Amino acid sequence: MPVILNGSGLTVEKLVQIARHNEKVELAPEALERIKQCRAMLEDKIKAREIMYGVNTGIGEFSEMVLNDEQVKDFQKYLIYNHAAGIGDPVPIEQVRAAMAGRINVHAHGNSGCRPEITQTFIDMLNKGVTPVVCQKGSVGACGDLAPMSQIALLLMGEGEAFYKGQRLPGKKAMDQAGIPIPGLQARDGLAAINGSNLLTAMSALTLYDFNRWLKQAEIACAMSLESLMANLKPYDIRLHQVRGFKGAQRSAKAILACIQGSDLQTGKIKTKVQDAYSMRSSPQVIGAAHDAIAYAKSQVEIELNGVGDNPIFLPEFKLTLTGANFQGSPVCLPMDMAGAAITMVCVISERRLNRLTNPALSVGLPEFLTKGAGMFSGMMLSQYTADMLIVEQRILCMPASIQSIPAAADQEDFVSMGMNTALKNNQILDNAYGILGIEMMAAAQALDFREFGFGQGVSKAREVIRKHVLHLDEDRPLYSDHNIMKDLVKSAEILEEVEKAIGSLE
Repeated sequence: MPVILNGSGLTVEKLVQIARHNEKVELAPEALERIKQCRAMLEDKIKAREIMYGVNTGIGEFSEMVLNDEQVKDFQKYLIYNHAAGIGDPVPIEQVRAAMAGRINVHAHGNSGCRPEITQTFIDMLNKGVTPVVCQKGSVGACGDLAPMSQIALLLMGEGEAFYKGQRLPGKKAMDQAGIPIPGLQARDGLAAINGSNLLTAMSALTLYDFNRWLKQAEIACAMSLESLMANLKPYDIRLHQVRGFKGAQRSAKAILACIQGSDLQTGKIKTKVQDAYSMRSSPQVIGAAHDAIAYAKSQVEIELNGVGDNPIFLPEFKLTLTGANFQGSPVCLPMDMAGAAITMVCVISERRLNRLTNPALSVGLPEFLTKGAGMFSGMMLSQYTADMLIVEQRILCMPASIQSIPAAADQEDFVSMGMNTALKNNQILDNAYGILGIEMMAAAQALDFREFGFGQGVSKAREVIRKHVLHLDEDRPLYSDHNIMKDLVKSAEILEEVEKAIGSLE
C-alpha cells in the first residue's frame, strides 16, 4: 500500500518501507493544493519585486546582492552547480531514497515555494527507481545538506548521474528511460530542493531502526551469557526496575527474562551467587539507558521528518516570507551523537561478559577460553582481541560531531552542525557493533555447549540458529571466517526474527 506523504505522520518505520522496500509514495491531495497556493503567492511577490532571499538575491555571503530579472532566471541553475561540490563514494541507494522522501514531506506543508512539478518529479523518481548518485562527504549540516541534495537536484535539469535498474547512467538518460519528464528549474525551485538537513536526517532514521533491532539482539546475547555463567536472575525481576522508573530498563529486563523463560536457572535447582558482577546484573540498566537514548533520538528525528526544514519559509495565510535557520541540523545530530555513544556503551558491557565467558577465574567452571584443549589450543582467546579493537574504534568515533563547527562562507555561516559527520560515524559504529555482538553470541553458544541443564526457550532458539551457521569450536581453526559470519548473521537479524517467532516480540 502506498505511503501517503502529507507533511505529517512520516515515521521511521514508514521511511524504511520507502527506502529499503521500495514502497510507492503518493502526495496527499490537500498537500498538492498547499504547494500550489504557496507557489501562487511567491509568483505574486516576484511580480511585485519584493526582495526575497534565494529567490531574487544571492545566498550566503551574497545574500545582500539583489539579482535582476535576467539573473533570476539562471540563478537556480548556478546555485545547484556550485553547491554540487561533494567528494567520495556514492551514498547507498536506500539513504538517497529516504532523503528524497523526506524532502517531499517538507514540500507537502506548502511553505517551500517550489512549483508542484518539482515535488512530483521527486515522487516519480522514487516510484520508478531513479536514484541520483550522491557523494557521501561534503555536507556540514547547515544550510542543510547542500552538497548532496544538489546532486539530487541536478536531475531536475536532466544533468548529474543516477542509478537505474542496476546501472549507473547519465541523469538525463536514466530519466528518459524511466519516462520521467525533466521539469527544469525556475525561481526558487533549486533552493527549495536542497535547503534542509534531509540526507543526514534520513540516514539517522534508517540507523535508528537498525539500532533498535541491534539492541534487541544485545538482550538475546546477554541472556545467552547469563545462562552460560549461571547468573542470579533476581536483577531481572521487573519489579526492581519499576520502583526506579526508567522505561528502557523495564523494557530490557522484561526482554532478557523472556529469553530465559523456562530455564532451569529459574527453578532454584542450580546454585548461583548472591550477587553477580556489574556486567551481568546491571545489563538491564545499561541496555535500558541505550533504549531511552534511542527513543529520544527517534522522537527528534521524526519531528524533523515532519517539519519544515527550509529557508526562507513562505506563509501564504499571512502573505509573509520569513528567513531563518530551519535547515540547521543540530536538533538531529546532537541526539544522534548520544545514540552512537549509547550503542558503544552496550558494546563495552558485551565485551565484559565475553571476558567472563573466556576467563577461567570468572567463568564459573567453563573451560579456559572455551576450549577443552587449553595449552595446545587457545579457543576464543583471540576473539576478545578483535572485539577490543572494534570497541577502541567505537570510542574514537564517539567524539561528538555536534561540537565540531568550523565557520564557512566568509563567516556568514559561522556555526554549522556537522551532522553529516554524525550520520557517517554512526554507520561505522553500527557496523562494528554487529561484529562485537556476533563475537559475544558465538562465545555464549560455545559456553552453552558445555552446560548440561535446560535453557530458556529464547536462548535455545538463538543457539540453534547460530549453530546453523557456525560450528562448535572443538579444535582451533582460523576464526576470521566465523567472526564475519556472525557479524553478517547479527546484521541480518535472523537470530532476532527466529527468537521472536518462538517467544513473541522483545519490544
